[in-house]
Amino acid sequence: MNIPTVSLSGAAVVGGLLFTLAVVLAMRNGWPPTLAVPDGGYLLGGETETENEKPSGLFRWVTSVDHKDIGIMYIVFATATALWGGTDAMMIRTELLTPGAGPWDPVTYNALFTTHGLTMLLFFVTPAFTGIGNYFLPLLLGADDMAYPRINAIAFWILPPAYLLVRAGLITEIIAKALAVIGFSITSLFALQPPGTGWTMYTPLTTQMVNPQIDLMLLGLHLSGIATLLAAINFIVTIFTERSDDVSWSKLDIFSWTMLTTSGLILFAFPLLGSALIMLLLDRNFGTTFFTVDGGGPLLWQHLFWFFGHPEVYILVLPAFGLVSLILPKFSGRKLFGFKFIVYSTLAIGVLSFGVWAHHMFTTGIDPRIRASFMAVSVAIAIPSAVKTFNWMTTMWEGHIRLTAPMLFCIGGIGTFIIGGVTGVFLAAIPIDLLYHDTYYVVGHFHFIVVGIITFAAFAASYYWYPLLTGRMYDQLLAKVHAWLSIVGTVIAFGLMLINGALGLPRRYATYPEQFASLQQMMTIGAFLIFAGVIIWLYNMIQSYRIGPVVMDADVWNLKSIDQFTREWQWFEERLEERRRKIRGE
Repeated sequence: MNIPTVSLSGAAVVGGLLFTLAVVLAMRNGWPPTLAVPDGGYLLGGETETENEKPSGLFRWVTSVDHKDIGIMYIVFATATALWGGTDAMMIRTELLTPGAGPWDPVTYNALFTTHGLTMLLFFVTPAFTGIGNYFLPLLLGADDMAYPRINAIAFWILPPAYLLVRAGLITEIIAKALAVIGFSITSLFALQPPGTGWTMYTPLTTQMVNPQIDLMLLGLHLSGIATLLAAINFIVTIFTERSDDVSWSKLDIFSWTMLTTSGLILFAFPLLGSALIMLLLDRNFGTTFFTVDGGGPLLWQHLFWFFGHPEVYILVLPAFGLVSLILPKFSGRKLFGFKFIVYSTLAIGVLSFGVWAHHMFTTGIDPRIRASFMAVSVAIAIPSAVKTFNWMTTMWEGHIRLTAPMLFCIGGIGTFIIGGVTGVFLAAIPIDLLYHDTYYVVGHFHFIVVGIITFAAFAASYYWYPLLTGRMYDQLLAKVHAWLSIVGTVIAFGLMLINGALGLPRRYATYPEQFASLQQMMTIGAFLIFAGVIIWLYNMIQSYRIGPVVMDADVWNLKSIDQFTREWQWFEERLEERRRKIRGE
């Protein structure tokens, strides 16, 4: 369905207002801007000399091509989207407190789990790890910047409008209701409703729903895919060409290896998603038959989506593996055990991840021989993941363990990943999958991965590198409280999902039978423990940035004593020394 002309007019008006606001803010921050020159400096008018100082205020962030600035913007964006997506999750759990209809109607519930899934997978985790990679990869590689600084900036600035397109239905509805309160009624703003397709966007439902917001959602997802592709290309070229002379392939750190593998997966997976989204848009608006019964059929969408969707799981989890492999040895007092085997297992996961997509489709009636082949590969891909788990445990064996907040998240992440991985092996078995498909068992398994290792690794990184990022130290007691709340909440919320699924409770329904009420309520308690931990983390990060103790010694984790004072901390030490010299007037 085409978007009404009035809606387009309204969008043009809003766009004009935003453009005017941007111009005003730019003028207040020194616009017109200086001209960029190829070496990254700035040309002042007709002069030929360069300026090392960055512009001040908002204009610095809007125009920056520095990898550290862009990395911080990615992280802030990911934090904002995570909080929004987390609010969706809390609203879902609130609805499920009672077996019958709760605060939200089923239509709102469907929209919530649609936007929650898309937000957390594509607009939280991927940008978060891209931001960490942007900031720290050049430091770890000894590079001055990313290979393509301007493309790096473009990749980030595509993401905010892409996300606004995905969430436009809710935003326009809020604006319309706010205007109605003060006496203005713009009915066209109600034309866009939050999408209720489910995050997998299965056809024929998605092709037949008349909500024009679905078209905007598909365009937003396509834009996000372009942004992710640009970032992946930049990572690959940077790792291949921008390494310092003393950083050979044999000396490449484990996080860089995982980001390289992840970027390779993105190159093959995301173009397919983009093509499928375009085909879906054409089916919705121009009468093509890619996914209709008389054309390619609805199952074609599932094949295309999951050919992207399962490598996407490893696109999300491999950077988390890299962070755990990087941080865990620092607080174990030992070098990472079996470094080469972790690298090889990472590459093996990258290859095998493209051969498992149809295990999402065991119930669709595909040929049993094809199902058996996908079952074999789905079970086999657990082996390289198990290699990492055993290597992590061996790294800790007889080590000098320090239970800091980053270490707690790493250890907790390993434990929850084991649960998520073992349940995944069960789901890879055809007979079991036929019983548990589309039950809460799948939801529990998936969230033990997405929350239990991926989000935990992101939190571990935030605590580990916070002194380097901000020059201040956080409240370590609050950080440990956050870690324990997250670990306990994850086990309660998603462990009980496994039980509910084993008992046969189907997922994606706003209502459910009375006998599941107690377990659902306990799951909600677990979810709120996780959310409480996130609030503590946010408070700790902001308050410590304001008044936290200033870092005077770059070796905040005593890494020199165990010979693990790595490149990024050496860079931080040099920066602190430069500041001391400036203060002394040298």
